[in-house]
Amino acid sequence: MTASAVSRRLVEVERSLLHRWPESRIEPSLDRIRAVTDALGRPQDAVPVVHVTGTNGKTTTSRMVDDLLRASGLRVGRYTSPHLETMRERIVLDGEPVDAETFVAVHDRLLAVMEDLDAGSGPLSFFEVLTAMAFQAFAQADLDAVVLEVGMGGTWDATNVADARVAVVAPISLDHTEFLGPDVASIAGEKAGIIKPGSVAVLADQPAAARRVLLERAAAVGADVVDAGRDARVLRRVPAEDGQVLDLRGLRGDHRDVALPLLGAHQAGNAALAVTAADALLADRGTVLATETVRQVLAGARSPGRLETVRTSPRVWVDASHNPAGMAATAEAVRELPSVSGVVVVVAALEGKDVAGMLRALDAVATAVVVTENGSPRRMAAETLAGVAAEVLGQDRVSVRRGLREAVEDATRRAAETGAAVLVTGSVVTAGEAGALLRPALFP
Repeated sequence: MTASAVSRRLVEVERSLLHRWPESRIEPSLDRIRAVTDALGRPQDAVPVVHVTGTNGKTTTSRMVDDLLRASGLRVGRYTSPHLETMRERIVLDGEPVDAETFVAVHDRLLAVMEDLDAGSGPLSFFEVLTAMAFQAFAQADLDAVVLEVGMGGTWDATNVADARVAVVAPISLDHTEFLGPDVASIAGEKAGIIKPGSVAVLADQPAAARRVLLERAAAVGADVVDAGRDARVLRRVPAEDGQVLDLRGLRGDHRDVALPLLGAHQAGNAALAVTAADALLADRGTVLATETVRQVLAGARSPGRLETVRTSPRVWVDASHNPAGMAATAEAVRELPSVSGVVVVVAALEGKDVAGMLRALDAVATAVVVTENGSPRRMAAETLAGVAAEVLGQDRVSVRRGLREAVEDATRRAAETGAAVLVTGSVVTAGEAGALLRPALFP
């Protein structure tokens, strides 16, 4: 196809995917995704898998594992969700989002299978189709390893048709309770489903109830357990304005004086988790994760949309936090910065989220809150969110600007006048849209 034909077809494919059952819903069945992958010859079995679940930190950890494995000489595919700006971000080959031509070709390879299943067992969901596309893209790319991020939960997530060599569980907290259960033990039970017989389970810090469930699952399937908690793996941590310096304990040696250009103790935890997980997979291949590799990779680490600096005067962060635990980690990271005297927060959230808990987490850092809306069909109305914000933070700190652009401009003006920083947060959608708005061409 010509470049213009590929562009047209890409738009058609994206539209068709968006008309499918949304990824915000899950059903306790892997029958449909198994039918697709069976028809394709089980591409998920082509290469060893590192499977990443948890409530917060999954995407950042997945990116770091990918980078560490590639810097160690492996060819790696990565599948993460949701995306910030384009669907193609989700399927990454050798560190780059899959190109438009491959994205279209892989989708079209699945067309006949999808049509049969849509007409028979019921329509495939958006996430199921993209997951199958990722497996197919990885299988045909001659890779050495794949890093898969769970979409939601674990046991019934479409990615769980793959059997991981290394199962990584980032910190678990309350989120998606309508699907995963009302408490951390129930949620841990869903997420524990990625721990498979004979695998290595790499566990971040967990609430006691969650850890107990994860250990029971590992024992039941004969998985080895590796503790990747901060106390076990972060030997030293020195916060700085532009990140932090770490001493990390790997599986087979210590890595000292590691610069990480990401803010917050939670990112130190993500780095420790990623180093441990990458080390576990490399050990399975008889390879050692070198300290120089760890230093090189973490010094260049990026976490788009996760307390990401998108402007420096005034300082503006975009952040995808969408539950109380994630927001608390973000707020704590901001509080570590002595140069930040106050924060004007722009917040837009989705329906069904614990916005009161998120706002309470911001109480100690927010000098003002500008409530707005993002472009999601599931967005919470600004007036509704403002009512909750006024109850939690007091009316004098809360204002409403319905449009995200208007809200960001207002917050940026206020911050420039008072010497504060700006934090745009509340959901992945908010972070993605704000990041696009805050490009230098729009805000010189």
